[in-house]
Amino acid sequence: MRNSRDRLLNKYRQAGGNMPGRTQNTLLVQEVMEEEWNALQSMDGGPEVLAQLEQPMDLAVLEEIQQELIDQEQSIISEYEKSLQFDEKCLSIILAEWEANSLICPVCTKYNLRITGGVVMCQCGLYIPCHSPELTEQKLRACLEVSVNEHSAHCPHIPEFSVTEGTEEKSSLLMSCLVCDTWAVII
Repeated sequence: MRNSRDRLLNKYRQAGGNMPGRTQNTLLVQEVMEEEWNALQSMDGGPEVLAQLEQPMDLAVLEEIQQELIDQEQSIISEYEKSLQFDEKCLSIILAEWEANSLICPVCTKYNLRITGGVVMCQCGLYIPCHSPELTEQKLRACLEVSVNEHSAHCPHIPEFSVTEGTEEKSSLLMSCLVCDTWAVII
């Protein structure tokens, strides 16, 4: 009886390796099938059940179940890989758009800022001659991000931006928060 059971188990174990085109990455399926086999062996009336399973048709049913499980596992892995590829494409598109987007005016939050000839301009009327001629959109974006991040480290409210217009001095872009009563000069 023991030899018969071992022979059937060995046939079962080898069923996955005989067919061409099958991947050897069926560890989960193999593990599930072994657990079911062990559960079947430990059932009451085990010798009668095992004697019935020695028939070639029952072995074919077990192989068919194993193949279905392998196919299902491969299908799940394939869907997961497709999902990962889709997520990766979406992320790269979002990052490309973010990098390509112009800097939105912090004062009106509607239009894009332009820096031309040392002057920061917006359609809303914002006009600030730069104190530094090498100012670019990337540098201004970095200054805005640093200022907003520093503020948000100690205050949960959103700061406001405004332009100061001095009679003797050049205009400046200010960030202020009425809640925590802080302000900072951006440019």
